[in-house]
Amino acid sequence: MTTTRLSAAASILSAVAAGGVLLVGCSGSVSIGNSTPKLSADKLATTVSEKLAATTGRPKPHIACPEDLVGKVGNTTKCKLTADDGSTLGVSVKVTSVDDDQINFDVKADDTASPAAN
Repeated sequence: MTTTRLSAAASILSAVAAGGVLLVGCSGSVSIGNSTPKLSADKLATTVSEKLAATTGRPKPHIACPEDLVGKVGNTTKCKLTADDGSTLGVSVKVTSVDDDQINFDVKADDTASPAAN
């Protein structure tokens, strides 16, 4: 008999999964003084982590983003949430609008977490 354990990553998001989109209208901004604004990977990860914590009422999860988010509508990146037990969950970020130097984006978690590597 196989038992399935709800991972910390899945439980972090279970409270908001019913709504489909995890976060709507999160925004970050950076001022660079020229054409297209960019939000650094580190700042994006911090912003997503803070918004997840605020939305779920749980501690800030560890989020890592592989690249800067360029402020162009439709641009996407895929960040990764890593839970205390080592399980991971993909978190998609998509730019919805750009107002001067402020990048507005939506965040959506994957439906399924990956178990911790043994």
